[in-house]
Amino acid sequence: MKALRALLASPQGLLRASLRASLRASLRASCCPPYRFAVRLRAGALALTASALAAPALAVGDIEAGKALFASRCASCHAVGPMAASGFGPQLNGLATRRAGSLKDFEYSTAMKQSGLVWDDKTLAAFIANPGNTVPGTKMRFWGIGNERKVAELIAYLRTFK
Repeated sequence: MKALRALLASPQGLLRASLRASLRASLRASCCPPYRFAVRLRAGALALTASALAAPALAVGDIEAGKALFASRCASCHAVGPMAASGFGPQLNGLATRRAGSLKDFEYSTAMKQSGLVWDDKTLAAFIANPGNTVPGTKMRFWGIGNERKVAELIAYLRTFK
């Protein structure tokens, strides 16, 4: 029962399990022709359901939770919104597609300017989780956020500022 709960808690685990089940079912179906259609239909339905469940869980963050997290962990250095300006840290409007170290009104570290990063969900998640590891030499003094759900929430909030 514990293994089932852990499997259902992880969208990736659920998807992997459904793919394994689909493969097993296909192998069994090739040995037993009368059952082939029913087995493949069930396996396909399971794989489709698993992928439908997994995709939103990976892509969606709670914007309100991200707003609260931004206020408590980021707002002392960064700003967002119509009146945002760079201060101790750069303003974060339009961050989701911006090249790292590209704002003219903030003095970035040489490492950030030369990193070659373009911010997207993947690079932002890595940087928020561990800034010093993602861009060694960054001026950002922040330990990072290790919780993937919180990182997704923060990114969802930041994406609301174009």
